[in-house]
Amino acid sequence: MKSITIFCGSSLGAEKEFESEASLLGQSLAAQNITVVYGGAKIGLMGAVSKAAMKAGGKVIGIIPTFLLKKEVVNEDISELITVESMHERKMKMHDLCDGFIMMPGGIGTLEEFFEILTWAQLGRHQKPIGILNTNGYFDALLDFMNSMIDKQFLRPVNLELFIVSKCIDDLITKMKNYTAPPLPRWMHEEQV
Repeated sequence: MKSITIFCGSSLGAEKEFESEASLLGQSLAAQNITVVYGGAKIGLMGAVSKAAMKAGGKVIGIIPTFLLKKEVVNEDISELITVESMHERKMKMHDLCDGFIMMPGGIGTLEEFFEILTWAQLGRHQKPIGILNTNGYFDALLDFMNSMIDKQFLRPVNLELFIVSKCIDDLITKMKNYTAPPLPRWMHEEQV
C-alpha cells in the first residue's frame, strides 16, 4: 500500500483525542512510506494529519476545488497541491491517487466522501480497502444505524464487509493491507427488473 486517502474534518472537534489521533495517523503513514492524499486544507483534522506527515518526512498530496481555496485555508506546505474544479473531480482524483481510504471524525463532507466511495465499492467500481478509524467511538452511532439498515432490509450484511473498523491506527492499517474485497451478490432480484 503506497498511498491512502484520508477523509476527515476541517475542524478539530470537541475532544483533544481527535487532533492527537490525526497527528499520530500522519506520523504512522509517513513512517511506513505511505503517501497521504487528502483535501488540501491546513486547518482542523485535515491540517493535523498533513502537518504531522510532513514533519515526519512523509509525502502529502492535497486536492482542493478552486472555490474552497480560501474557505478551507489551503495548505501550501505539502509535497504537492492539486487544484480541481469540483467536489466530484476532487473525489475522483483522491480515488485515482490512492490504494485505500481512511475516514476519521468529521462532519457532513467527511460522511459524503466516505459514502460515495463506499457506494462505488458496493457497485463494484473499485476493490480498495476502506477503513474507519473509530476514535473515541465517534462512529458507533453510525455503525449502529447501518446495522439497523440491514435489519430493515435496505442493506445486505455483505455490505459491512466493504469496510474495516478499528480504534487503533496500526491495527487498521494492517487489516487494510491484508484486505480482500468480498464477492458481491446482485443487488437486485430478477423479479425487481
